[in-house]
Amino acid sequence: MSKIIRLFLIVSAISAGTLLSWSGHAQNTNDHQHTHGAVQPTLSEGEVKKVDVDNAKVTIKHGDIPHLDMPAMTMVFTVKDKAMLENVKPGNKVRFLVIQVSGKLLVTDIQAGQ
Repeated sequence: MSKIIRLFLIVSAISAGTLLSWSGHAQNTNDHQHTHGAVQPTLSEGEVKKVDVDNAKVTIKHGDIPHLDMPAMTMVFTVKDKAMLENVKPGNKVRFLVIQVSGKLLVTDIQAGQ
């Protein structure tokens, strides 16, 4: 499945308030190693591209986020608390936790790397 179609499907699912798993559709239906169960949220890795403290937003170029079935991309996230952005700046490598709350993605933890 092309990345554009997959991204469209992810954004559509998120805006509808429902997270759908599309990754299984791109695999052979006989692949018994694919798990269709929920994946526990874990810290993801990325690089900060922009910080907007006033609006509690951070732009992160990140790798795959398995618990959201989200491929690697660059996107803007809202942070739970503006104070979380005090220790990050563009160019920082970060580990962050993003979850879905009421159909929106929310960063609840962000840790600047070394």
